[in-house]
Amino acid sequence: MSTETHERFSSFAEFYPYYLQEHSNATCRRLHYVGSLLVLCVLGYALVTQHWLWLLAIPVLGYGFAWVGHFVFEKNRPATFDYPFYSLMGDWVMLKDAFTGRIKF
Repeated sequence: MSTETHERFSSFAEFYPYYLQEHSNATCRRLHYVGSLLVLCVLGYALVTQHWLWLLAIPVLGYGFAWVGHFVFEKNRPATFDYPFYSLMGDWVMLKDAFTGRIKF
């Protein structure tokens, strides 16, 4: 398990290196990517079909895949519990960085 941090971040730029450190396991990162892409698919489906009930699946998909990655593979506590907004931003920036080759997929 990684050690808990009591450090407070004053910006996302300060937080993101910590976020990447907490996602060093490739399987954990990939599960985040799957969850994020499924969130986009469900959002698109709900918008196109106007079946708004599907929006309820978004947190289950997004957090479900990510938390399996943390608890099973990374063996740490998701940063979402301490930094919910920065963690949400981190999910999308990490996905973008994977697609652009900035970090390993």
